[in-house]
Amino acid sequence: MEPPDFETMNFTVAPEVPAYPVCKDWKEGAEGSVFHLANIFLFLGFMGGSGFYGLFYLFTFLTLGFFCSTLWSWSDSCTTDSFLWSFVIFAVCLVQVLHMSYRLRSFSFDKDFQELYSCMFKRLGVSLSHFGKIVACCDGEVQTLEKDRCFAVEGKTAIDKLSVLLSGRIRVTVNGEFLHYIYPFQFLDSPEWDSLQPSEEGVFQVTLRADKPCRYVAWRRKKLYLLFAKHRYIAKIFALVVRNDIAEKLYSLSDKTFDRYGHRYDLRLPCYPHMPGTEIERADDHLQVPVQSRGSP
Repeated sequence: MEPPDFETMNFTVAPEVPAYPVCKDWKEGAEGSVFHLANIFLFLGFMGGSGFYGLFYLFTFLTLGFFCSTLWSWSDSCTTDSFLWSFVIFAVCLVQVLHMSYRLRSFSFDKDFQELYSCMFKRLGVSLSHFGKIVACCDGEVQTLEKDRCFAVEGKTAIDKLSVLLSGRIRVTVNGEFLHYIYPFQFLDSPEWDSLQPSEEGVFQVTLRADKPCRYVAWRRKKLYLLFAKHRYIAKIFALVVRNDIAEKLYSLSDKTFDRYGHRYDLRLPCYPHMPGTEIERADDHLQVPVQSRGSP
């Protein structure tokens, strides 16, 4: 039997196709500037913080980044999928930026309310949306009070609102005696507000008179309690700022209150004035009653 002639048969073997394409040659030049700009924008975007302004910052840079990525993908005809994905994500981010811009425009306030937000509510982390509800509760109105006009008269004016001074100065007196001043961004009636339950009624025990032309914001009692019922977070914020205002007023009164001997009272312990230890001991010695011995008549 003769051996087969392999040369005449001309067998050919098809080369094996790799499962994944192999990068044989690296590109000699780097990608274009648009590609690098896209990644810079994406890097800056993901460094955004939290909160409303943080989200606005994030989506603004993501929009710019994916826009540049879309331009880079369009320049290469072999990257149709990359172009479509970049364009879709760019469109979503752009819609989000436009939506947040509309919300930011709707939260624009007058100068007085901007200052009120910066001085009292921003440091507590209150969002612009919640502050917008607070402003709407007072109808966005700023009240005025001329010099030497009374905001409240002791024993006569009803406690039916909560007010914050925006400008000017208020003198607080009781029975004609001066107590303290109220300065801008302090509550005018925080002690009276905190002393009553929602269903109770009362009148001022002090007189508040304008030392200068004043401007203030006032929330009606009933409308503010309705707002608290709908938004418990706003109720907690007001409880915090009102009680902090009361504490500051108490400490200011404590620094100005003295007994007839010139010792400063501590209003946290109203029965005891601030006295040096030796003077307290001397006062106790004068108050001691001598104890008689059993043998004495």
